[in-house]
Amino acid sequence: MPPPPLLLLTVLVFAAARPGCEFERNPAGECHRPPAADSVTCVDLQLRTCSDAAYNHTTFPTLLQHRSWEVVEASSEYILLSVLHQLLEGQCNPDLRLLGCAVLAPRCEGGRRPCRHICEGLREACQPAFDAIDMAWPYFLDCHLYFTSEDEGCYDPLEKLRGGLEADEALPSGLPPTFIRFSHHSYAQMVRVLRRTAFRCAHVARTYSIGRSFDGRELLVIEFSSRPGQHELMEPEVKLIGNIHGNEVAGREMLIYLAQYLCSEYLLGNPRIQRLLNTTRIHLLPSMNPDGYEVAAAEGAGYNGWTSGRQNAQNLDLNRNFPDLTSEYYRLAETRGARSDHIPIPQHYWWGKVAPETKAIMKWMQTIPFVLSASLHGGDLVVSYPFDFSKHPQEEKMFSPTPDEKMFKLLSRAYADVHPMMMDRSENRCGGNFLKRGSIINGADWYSFTGGMSDFNYLHTNCFEITVELGCVKFPPEEALYTLWQHNKESLLNFLETVHRGIKGVVMDKFGKPVKNARILVKGIRHDITTAPDGDYWRLLPPGTHIVIAQAPGYTKVIKKVILPARMKRAGRVDFILQPLGVGPRNFLHGLRRTGPHDPLGGASSLGEATEPDPLRARRQPSADGSKPWWWSYFTSLSTHRPRWLLKY
Repeated sequence: MPPPPLLLLTVLVFAAARPGCEFERNPAGECHRPPAADSVTCVDLQLRTCSDAAYNHTTFPTLLQHRSWEVVEASSEYILLSVLHQLLEGQCNPDLRLLGCAVLAPRCEGGRRPCRHICEGLREACQPAFDAIDMAWPYFLDCHLYFTSEDEGCYDPLEKLRGGLEADEALPSGLPPTFIRFSHHSYAQMVRVLRRTAFRCAHVARTYSIGRSFDGRELLVIEFSSRPGQHELMEPEVKLIGNIHGNEVAGREMLIYLAQYLCSEYLLGNPRIQRLLNTTRIHLLPSMNPDGYEVAAAEGAGYNGWTSGRQNAQNLDLNRNFPDLTSEYYRLAETRGARSDHIPIPQHYWWGKVAPETKAIMKWMQTIPFVLSASLHGGDLVVSYPFDFSKHPQEEKMFSPTPDEKMFKLLSRAYADVHPMMMDRSENRCGGNFLKRGSIINGADWYSFTGGMSDFNYLHTNCFEITVELGCVKFPPEEALYTLWQHNKESLLNFLETVHRGIKGVVMDKFGKPVKNARILVKGIRHDITTAPDGDYWRLLPPGTHIVIAQAPGYTKVIKKVILPARMKRAGRVDFILQPLGVGPRNFLHGLRRTGPHDPLGGASSLGEATEPDPLRARRQPSADGSKPWWWSYFTSLSTHRPRWLLKY
């Protein structure tokens, strides 16, 4: 399939190859002569691609020996920077572009070079994005050649992008450190609060980014755990996601408040919170759509329309942007013996527009073995659960349960039953039409849609996700936020604690070695889960008697009977020791998960195998006739000078 029309730069030409060089040549084959100190000239920075750099003056000659704007703008290096955003589909930008600007248009003041550790960090994070399009790491971003250490007085080329977010935000005088400011938070304020909270509780919290939005804002997560940054054996992982629709802001604020509450209560010695954080790894993503939030916030609370800011910066509804695996599930469910869990992403999905925010969530889900999740929305007052897509596509409303219907209802009630407004008996209130259902509903029975995040969680990974609608006002006024927090605090905590329902354990061989990707089957529930790399697993189950089976390729299956009492609030420990078969096929997946040469998400799938490749971005080994990646023709069409340094092979 032809690539998208993203490099419409035919008016530009590459710089002609230079004649002989007395000095060392760089990887592009160009003469690299360090400029003499007295020959450096400072000029105003006039490059459009670098207009948002943290400085206003640059120097000629540049680190690449470019001596005029015309030479810089005609260079293959500059052309690459100008289209990185489209090539990498929003990944690693604007960080990578600003890093390149620090080389193509170096800072003049003081003659300092950009910091090497910034370059090395970006290379580690962004290398998979280059691998995905079969492109070599650009030579002019060589961290040792064009960057320097902090000891040598480097500068941070991303300092303007950070916008002072590293700095602590002082609390009003006289207020205790446990104070929560119940107000709306701008993007910068949100990041400051999360980082400040992680700093205060550094022994049980940290912040990390799972990627960037289309406009370059970090998708910042705050994690709480007894060992932040590490998966602990048999410690379940939970995620809460807010603001998937930019104008639905209540969830964003609830998670910001929840982060501060967990930290403060842990420090104050609250036994419930300490027990929760010591036994659970919790990940909070307050804003999945920070770009849409900015659009909604510009109108402000009370003035925001029903849809303003709902989509991301690409005008994509992020909760319709995930792969439709539900249709494939319905097809597989009718096939005897076919697995209908851990369904791979279909190849045609990558042909459409995939938002960087969506891609970041999918990669996040592949990196961490999440057990439980909730997505926080606004517009009504109800908890919905999968499936969100009707079994019959033409039916706008049709009850469409998963095999885990009982467990999903239990999870939904864990939130709704302790929410004072959801339990209010008035039918005239917000969400009153769901009162007879107990304020919970099957998603497709409410209204059917495809491409939702909850269905994707259930069908592609081990994770069970519900959707919580927090109220009828999508952008509530500031004075309503404290009451919203009071209504949702207990529900959020109660929901987090339900991750400890069902069973957990370790699957190992007779030598005690963990067996990863082993299947855990429950008789009567046609939905298997798989073990994590350490061999541990968690299976959410309702009370009752269950027949549980563990099996893996090359091993005999083990069957156990498990009884879960109704009042049991802690997961039962059920371990399995598998005996080897000795010989036999090891193709455990029976051909269900098709494999490709590279995972478009830049990482292993939830089953440890690659998902379908994106034909526009798939990593392809060169064929016998020397075929090149799809983007190569764009660059070679601009000039006879060919930037071979972009080729990996």
